[in-house]
Amino acid sequence: MLKQRIITGVILAPLVLAGFILLNPLWFAIMIGGIVTLAGWEWARLSGIQSQPGRLLYAAVVALLLVGLYLDSSPAHFVLLIALLWWVLATVMIMRYPEGQRLWSNRLAMFYGLLVLLPAWHGLVWLRAQDGGLWLLLAVVVMVWAADIGAYFAGKTFGRNKLLPRVSPGKTREGLLGGVLLTQLLAIAAMCYLGWSLQSIVLGMLGTLVVVLFSVVGDLTESLFKREQGLKDSSNLLPGHGGIMDRIDSLTAAIPLFALGWYLFGSQLG
Repeated sequence: MLKQRIITGVILAPLVLAGFILLNPLWFAIMIGGIVTLAGWEWARLSGIQSQPGRLLYAAVVALLLVGLYLDSSPAHFVLLIALLWWVLATVMIMRYPEGQRLWSNRLAMFYGLLVLLPAWHGLVWLRAQDGGLWLLLAVVVMVWAADIGAYFAGKTFGRNKLLPRVSPGKTREGLLGGVLLTQLLAIAAMCYLGWSLQSIVLGMLGTLVVVLFSVVGDLTESLFKREQGLKDSSNLLPGHGGIMDRIDSLTAAIPLFALGWYLFGSQLG
């Protein structure tokens, strides 16, 4: 398993990184759209769609909606605000689980998949198009990775109290705190290095906290739907890693909320 994980990572990481750096906006949107469409194929399974034709149809709908979003001239914040509302609802769902089963029926899960995937793609493409877009993308990815790393080691070392055992038995409150602390320290270090004002640092710390907490919600939301379908992984597309959704679940929440925060407050920071 570890060997497969390493081989898959060595092959895919440079390709994705090259796409982030080298592709123009259109081809970048197409590359990310392809990844999101595959994630849509996986989400169909999390929605209870077992047949291949049904899963392919769902992925095709995701792809068509991505094209529509790319061609749409509506302000970016409209889709990002929808994402905020969805992730607030998702927070309520995971906090109440397993109560309120009508909130995650298979039919609703198909709709939720669109709220998970489309704003994430939209936020990523929008961030890439901004001044310093590559640095913004790096910031949100490092933020989520640092939260995962901090949570892993804090949970392994100090984990005693389960966070939401009915949704994800492996996560602990101590792990969550460790992820939050590590990202806060990294954010402070980065903002001090950039010479930000005290007001901007405080705002940046608050934004980091919000994004990290919602990234955990993204992870737990996928766990909820996998648990409902009796699945360990969203698919086996990535040998040793499970599926694409298993790799990007935290980012699907973090990216649109980071983008919304930058849209609203980016001009005030520095």
